Amino acid sequence: MTDILIEHGTLITMDPARRVIEDGSVAIEAGRITDIGPAAELAARHPHPRKRIAAQNHAVLPGLIDAHTHAGHAMTRTAGGGNSKVWFDTVGRIYMRGTSVDFWRLDASMAATERLRFGTTTAIVLLGGGDSAMRCDEMQFVDAHMEAVRQVGVKEIVVVGHPRPPFPATYSTWQGGQESVASVPFTQFRDVCAEAVRKWHGGAEGRIRVALLSPVHHQFSDPAQAGALYACTREMRELSRQLGVLFHMDGHRNGSIAQLQRETGALGPDASLSHCVDLTEADIAALVETGAVVVHNPSANYSIRGRCPAPELIDAGVTVALGTDAPAPDRSADMFRNMWQCMHYQRTAKRDEQVMPAGKVLEMCTIDAAKGLGLDGEIGSLEVGKKADVITVDLFKPHIMPLQMPVYRVTCFVQGSDVANVIVDGRVVLEGGEVRTVDWRGVLQEVQVEAEAMLRRTGLGEQFELPPRFWGHTHY
Repeated sequence: MTDILIEHGTLITMDPARRVIEDGSVAIEAGRITDIGPAAELAARHPHPRKRIAAQNHAVLPGLIDAHTHAGHAMTRTAGGGNSKVWFDTVGRIYMRGTSVDFWRLDASMAATERLRFGTTTAIVLLGGGDSAMRCDEMQFVDAHMEAVRQVGVKEIVVVGHPRPPFPATYSTWQGGQESVASVPFTQFRDVCAEAVRKWHGGAEGRIRVALLSPVHHQFSDPAQAGALYACTREMRELSRQLGVLFHMDGHRNGSIAQLQRETGALGPDASLSHCVDLTEADIAALVETGAVVVHNPSANYSIRGRCPAPELIDAGVTVALGTDAPAPDRSADMFRNMWQCMHYQRTAKRDEQVMPAGKVLEMCTIDAAKGLGLDGEIGSLEVGKKADVITVDLFKPHIMPLQMPVYRVTCFVQGSDVANVIVDGRVVLEGGEVRTVDWRGVLQEVQVEAEAMLRRTGLGEQFELPPRFWGHTHY
């Protein structure tokens, strides 16, 4: 018997024909899509579903995919007040020296719920960051994150890795108001990452996967430090291949991709690289030759300092996915907002209003992202046999109506708050705008208590205050 019938919606399928079915329905059974098409036909074929979801005046889409986000950032929004150096220094100190296990549990629960409410059903999530302050020194932090995500019910590819050399790295753990300090060698990070794969990859009924990370190399001028990091990268990349998991890197720019490939041979179709601004011809050639995936983050600081040539990469045959780099210091996990930013970012750079059509940016966070993750056979479109990751978006709103060209309106006018229903693997996790899996209001109360404790531990409260030139000035 059909478990769920989503009825009378405007289906934006993202299938190979990019069908849009104006009055359509989707049937779901045992976690997968079993039928899709005109509503009248499905009503006849599925007369007695266990559950009906009315989707009149709703768009029905595959769950969105965010190809680059960070754990920890939800707890540190606004740090630095617009100063990137202060932001990185503050976050590094907090993640490495000022956090408890509860910090990572609550951050994961809050961030996963944020994405869920915005219609993102799958995300790549770095367990820490920038790209270096990774909290992968002990399994207890990995476990806390994974368990919280499992409870919320979304899908994550959790990226675990190591910080930059030199090693050992100094990390603190707080428990019961007491600090425990440890010097952590590279081998410990590597072993924790391997254990994370063995313990969690494919867990929570397949909703949780694990990927490996090594920091980007372009920031080094000291040959000894660069050599040490290349050695770590080669070891982590070999481990990812041995374990059969994805490899991810955060922050490539201006020659670093070609250099990475020359020194380590790390690129391949199972590698994804975020930001990728001011790329050289050699960088682009390496991406094309190896099939590596690029994640464009139009709202990130890197996109202020340089430009990701997403249209040129796509035209060259590179798979380009969209990522929010959320949720901090100033970024939203609202993928609809990021689609709009992507269009206007690229159009401004090219001085061409026809660059990056709305349909292409929607592909970048659905079927193209799924392809980049090697999951296009399972998610990314509404097709029979695929996993039932489905969202409905309420279009009956003053900022969206009337309903002509619904695909265009979804990418240009919809906000994350317009998402009404979210289904992951056939399970309803958001219904009528309400989360069904966790007490998110209770989580937020705990979040505030833990955030205040974190500031007491680190003495960084001033980094969460308005900067001196906040008012009345055109520049900080």
